[in-house]
Amino acid sequence: MVRRAAARLDRDAELLAFHAAAIALARGARASPYAAWQALCTRLRRCGFNAVCLTPPWQCRDDIQGAPADVDHADARWGGGAMDATLARLAREAAAQGLTLLLDLEPDRVARDAAPRTAQAQWLESPADEPAGDPRQPAARHGVRYVRGRPAPAAFLQAWQSRLAGWLDAGVAGFRCTAPQRLDPSDWRALFEPLRASRPALRLLAWTAGLTPAQSAALAGAGFDGVFGSIPWWSPDAAWLDAESQRLREIAPLLAAPLAPAGGAPLAPASAAAHAALRALWVAALWGDGLLVGSELQRMMPAVARALRWRRQAAPRGRPVLLCGRDGWATLIIRPGPPGTSHVLALDPQAAHEPRVDWSAGAALLPAGVPRHLADPVEHCALYRVAAERPVRATAGALLPGPPSACDRDARVVFEHVAPSVAHGSLAAKALAHVPVEVGVDLISDGHEQLAGELQWRAVDQAGWHGVPLAPGDNDRWHARFAPRRVGLHEFRVCAWRDTWLTFCRELRLKHEADQDIALDLAEGAAHLRAALARRQARGDARRAPIEAALSMLNGGPAPADAVAALLRDGLAQAMRALAARPFMHTSASRPLWVDRAAAGHGSWYELFPRSQAVPAGAHGTFDDVIARLPALRAMGFDVLYLPPIHPIGQSQRKGRNNALQAAADDPGSPYAIGSPDGGHDAIHPQLGTRADFARLVQAAAAHGMEVALDFAIQCSPDHPWLQRHPDWFEHRADGSIRHAENPPKRYEDIVNVSFYDQASGRPRRALWRALRDVLLYWIDAGVRIFRVDNPHTKPLPFWQWLIADVHARHPDVVFLSEAFTRPRMMYRLAKLGFTQSYTYFTWRNTRHELDSYLRELSRPPVCEWFRPNFFVNTPDINPYFLQASGRAGFLIRAALATAGSGLWGMYSGFELCEAQPVPGKEEYLDSEKYQLRQRDWHAPGNVTAEIAALNRIRRANPALHSHLGYVPLQCANEQVLTFCKATPNRASVVLVAISLDPWAPQSVRVALPRWLFGLDDSADLHGEDLLDGARASWREAALDLELTPQRPYRLWRLWSRPLSS
Repeated sequence: MVRRAAARLDRDAELLAFHAAAIALARGARASPYAAWQALCTRLRRCGFNAVCLTPPWQCRDDIQGAPADVDHADARWGGGAMDATLARLAREAAAQGLTLLLDLEPDRVARDAAPRTAQAQWLESPADEPAGDPRQPAARHGVRYVRGRPAPAAFLQAWQSRLAGWLDAGVAGFRCTAPQRLDPSDWRALFEPLRASRPALRLLAWTAGLTPAQSAALAGAGFDGVFGSIPWWSPDAAWLDAESQRLREIAPLLAAPLAPAGGAPLAPASAAAHAALRALWVAALWGDGLLVGSELQRMMPAVARALRWRRQAAPRGRPVLLCGRDGWATLIIRPGPPGTSHVLALDPQAAHEPRVDWSAGAALLPAGVPRHLADPVEHCALYRVAAERPVRATAGALLPGPPSACDRDARVVFEHVAPSVAHGSLAAKALAHVPVEVGVDLISDGHEQLAGELQWRAVDQAGWHGVPLAPGDNDRWHARFAPRRVGLHEFRVCAWRDTWLTFCRELRLKHEADQDIALDLAEGAAHLRAALARRQARGDARRAPIEAALSMLNGGPAPADAVAALLRDGLAQAMRALAARPFMHTSASRPLWVDRAAAGHGSWYELFPRSQAVPAGAHGTFDDVIARLPALRAMGFDVLYLPPIHPIGQSQRKGRNNALQAAADDPGSPYAIGSPDGGHDAIHPQLGTRADFARLVQAAAAHGMEVALDFAIQCSPDHPWLQRHPDWFEHRADGSIRHAENPPKRYEDIVNVSFYDQASGRPRRALWRALRDVLLYWIDAGVRIFRVDNPHTKPLPFWQWLIADVHARHPDVVFLSEAFTRPRMMYRLAKLGFTQSYTYFTWRNTRHELDSYLRELSRPPVCEWFRPNFFVNTPDINPYFLQASGRAGFLIRAALATAGSGLWGMYSGFELCEAQPVPGKEEYLDSEKYQLRQRDWHAPGNVTAEIAALNRIRRANPALHSHLGYVPLQCANEQVLTFCKATPNRASVVLVAISLDPWAPQSVRVALPRWLFGLDDSADLHGEDLLDGARASWREAALDLELTPQRPYRLWRLWSRPLSS
């Protein structure tokens, strides 16, 4: 198994190198002599290509492009000799320039008068099937014939297999099959598998651009190393490219071509078509795993070379994500590069303006760092690179709360209700890199003087502060926002002062409007200007210029109206804000803000037991078995693989099946009974594999765009090594025996709990605390950055506060998920103390009122300032009553609620198979995987795998669904339907959601269309796209009438206010 996994990784590495290729398509090369071929190869290599794909130079009629009359002999313009010899010469000359030679291949299509060796009559379609008399067919169709039958005749395949073997021996490296849908997948396998067995370097590409989903899906397993997407027909306002690419990448790595290979004339460099082609070239360069460029761009080779050079240097890898722009915002293509980097291509959807980028839209997909503008490679297109910056470094003490600071009693400007603020500023609020933090404060002062204020913020390892002006709102509430770019501890504060210049300007305007004498006021204004200049003597300060100009104007004795107009200009106000004095300025105490990386706020979690992943019945699974499942998990759209404890399991008092007190000899026990003679929390269960095997799993998961999360369960089996080494870490009963874990009347016979405090002195057992911290540090060194913490509410709060602060001081990027199914105040307190995410009560919220109330609570202050919900639809411990009785529709309903309701959601394996068999009368699974191996048929009928994949795809493509924030309830009369919108603050992404809560019967509902979200009046058009089927609509009516059924219990639309170009 290890050798097979290693072989897979080696082949993946080879394919990665191959698909980094930049392939030039030389469709017209057959009309060129060898000298021109040599010159072409030289130009291609200088441009940056490393492969050339050639239309085969066989004999064919000029009026029938590509269909051979004699497949075994070269065209007369290439000397007319044997194809093997011709190809050998072409391959040698290409190789001399460092180019790999590929050939276009369409073996089932031949000229009507083809030589018998090219196509025997019995292989071809019968005359009755030919289109000779059909005027609807193009004229060229009348001159060709196709191989009949699916599967194709065996003799046809054998003949082509022999022919291709000769071409490969002549130096051809592979083929681009231009019409792969016309042959049966079994034909492709029969044709190429024997060739690949003796020539493992053979590479096969399938031109799948423009094929239907069914045609493409049929090619899975046909043996192709690469497929092509439909970028040539894509526009930047269309979301289908992402869905198509995900489908195709399940078949093979995806190559991209900016234009459909049509063999047309080269594009004129200054034409609109050329600009569109260059934009498509940059899209293809970032989107594809490899690049195919046709001869249409040969007159723009410097621009092509620039794109190829960037691609080599940037090394994009991983799966790209498309965020379609709406209402003036740019479409973003985001793709990871080398570790810690991402590349972003921004395109104006209308191709009319420079792209306007909303960086918060991509926050869930980007590393924490400042976006760097690299270039504008073509009109209406911008290229960026975001590289992870060094996390904020702070001591553990800096992460612990300090006493709240009282407002200075002598201040004339007073602050109240500063937000976000947790525990009066003694604990850190939460934020995500790139996501703006909205800060609000009440500013109160005596008199009629105008106030001004500033929000100041910094990372705690920085000396200077960044500043942004506070803007006044209603009722003395002021606001400002900033977007942190680094992970770790930040702080912010507000300062405010009585603004003398603003007060002067207000009074001057009012007096002038009342037609009062303002001569003395103008003199006072000049005095203010002179005082500001005196404060900044530096002549090179550009901010002095507006002040000097205004003062010069006043000295000239202008008319009062002209003077007032000049003194009230915005430019002068900005200069005075920067240079004028700030009397009675008061600064608040700093408040802490913890900034997390993207995975803290957006992720799709999949939980599985590694020991159940083996294919043979009854076999114990290994990490290599988990690696084998990664492609399927990624295909469903999951990015976090969560593993319950992987440590050795104790033998003493081991639990049997269904939590039986007596275990059979072959019962594996509960993985939560941690510890045996093989080791404790820093060891791996021997049957799962080794530390090297686990490292390979972490590496393989990362290659699939996933992170591994581990369970941190602080309990021990009676066989744990700590019981022998540190018996004082455990509680003992009156008879001297170890106290087992209990939650009366429940008793957990197979585990014991540690004791965090000395019972006699009440002091913390610091050695135990450090040992538990070191367990986390051990797995962090093994590549784990996410921990799901088991039952944290049963451990001391001071311990968690210390532990999380200590770990974050060393590794600010670590994520902690709290499994605190407990009372709300305890759940929230754990979040305030530092837990990144938390399980929630979502699992038990089923009615419209329950769900709506809970979503409101979670998405609004103060809860949203420090609590991030992770909506798990089930767990190994919880088989919800709703799912036990709802059938397949219930699983669809809960999946839709979780994926649309929160930026974080999770499921335990088996949910996709609609598993719900309970222990009678309990929320527990019968034959629970906690106590036995459970092997499954992942393709069992009735599964919801495709629906989960679609929901995860929709989540990624719509920033409004990246978070639990932005929940906007919509009124509807049907209590069996939940309707709401999710919206980003700037309304760049708005999704309307309607979910039936009834798994048994159809439900009709009228949903009010939320024009007010966009500032539209009731008569304005509102536009939408159905995110399930891609249909677009424009609405003038006030409401949308829907029918939801158990087969399709949810609908989702992307909404926008401005019409699109397409």
